Amino acid sequence: MKSLRQVSIIGLGLLGGSVALAVRQHMPGTAVIGYSHRPATRRRAKALGVVAETAASLEAAAAHADLVVLATPIFTFERYFADLSGIVPPGCIVTDVGSTKALPHLWAEQRLAGHARYVGSHPVAGSEQRGVEFARDDLFDQARCILTTTPTTDREALKALKAFWSSLGCAIRVMSPVEHDRIFANISHLPHVIAAGLVNASEEGEMLFAGKGFLDSTRIASGPAGVWTDVLLANRQNIAEGIDRAIAELSKLRAAIGHGRREQIEQLLEAARRKRATLVKYKIRKKELPS
Repeated sequence: MKSLRQVSIIGLGLLGGSVALAVRQHMPGTAVIGYSHRPATRRRAKALGVVAETAASLEAAAAHADLVVLATPIFTFERYFADLSGIVPPGCIVTDVGSTKALPHLWAEQRLAGHARYVGSHPVAGSEQRGVEFARDDLFDQARCILTTTPTTDREALKALKAFWSSLGCAIRVMSPVEHDRIFANISHLPHVIAAGLVNASEEGEMLFAGKGFLDSTRIASGPAGVWTDVLLANRQNIAEGIDRAIAELSKLRAAIGHGRREQIEQLLEAARRKRATLVKYKIRKKELPS
């Protein structure tokens, strides 16, 4: 990572701020420049010690960058790619931390090709919190980071990003943007939709009696609505198909319960219990969960 003299982070929320803190901790010889279009956010990031230096403009932030990390809402990427194409130096690598990848790759091909080298990044880390005050230097410790590539992806840029995220504590997996969006529609985006649906289907007064199970099941519904609206729209076809599958499974349970079919209910619940138990064992074996 000696070749990364400057990392510029565009967007200083939870993820952008955490990238800044982690780079400062694990790559002390690398300059970190933070940028947000909101002056108040830039001041807050400096006051909290998340970044030592901020820039008042995108041009000032990225003009000398070796790596630019976009940590802004997904539907701002196209504009940022277009703006960065006229700013970044030759050979600059541009990545992002968004949780959908097909659209960013399309926009990068349209706006960045010939100006910068784009590789998609998705560090699978974070929380329902947002804002630079929640940034943590250990957010990426033992997290998985998905890098997405196409046949035109620059191999040296991919190699550099593997080293970058590994140095922040991530385990790396490389896949296509199409595969990424299909997988994360099922394991990340669909759970948020279902959690939101469960909360919206519940009466506020009745929820006051909820125990830990309800709170655990619906925690992710606390995520910022604007951010998640972008995610759902950016991956809408995959998520719509996932909702259809979830409805089909709920319909099976509804029919079995409605007709009092004890054996079928138990079979459906047991199938889910076994699948989850297998997942938990795998996560423990991979040290992604405590034993």
